[in-house]
Amino acid sequence: MISRIKVLLILMFAAVFISSCGFYSFSGTSIAPEVKSFSVGFFENNAPIVSPLLSQKITEDLKQKFISETNLSIQEKDGDFHFTGTIVEYVVAPVAAQTNENAQLNRLTIKVEVKLVSGKDPKSAFEKPFTNFQDFDATSDFNSVEADLIEEISQMLVQSIFNEAAINW
Repeated sequence: MISRIKVLLILMFAAVFISSCGFYSFSGTSIAPEVKSFSVGFFENNAPIVSPLLSQKITEDLKQKFISETNLSIQEKDGDFHFTGTIVEYVVAPVAAQTNENAQLNRLTIKVEVKLVSGKDPKSAFEKPFTNFQDFDATSDFNSVEADLIEEISQMLVQSIFNEAAINW
């Protein structure tokens, strides 16, 4: 049986180790301590099909994610983490066909190319595409479900970008 003193010493050592490394926080982020701010440039929509509010939605959702889940301050431009991005794909396509060859489901796919520049933590920088999609009933009027689909896909894209930048997944 381990004595209480040994357990206490192990817990104290673990607490000192975690807090001293400087890259882990209890929110799950692993942002370098020298990174104090972030900025997000407007995500331009260069997809062949343009949804009018998509650029604003993704830009604002990414800002809100970092505001709510980190202690970084937001700057208009030139933050320690500076995100830029472009929407390159916005496609609705059939997914599954029934026996009479009519699609049962359609899929909205959104792809963004994101670049993170960080002068204070260069190893966290990246430039890569992020893609997500949602399926919907093919008999639905796309205009009536589009806003909900965009909301869901935007949240998934932003979570993926956040994971790459702040959690290093």
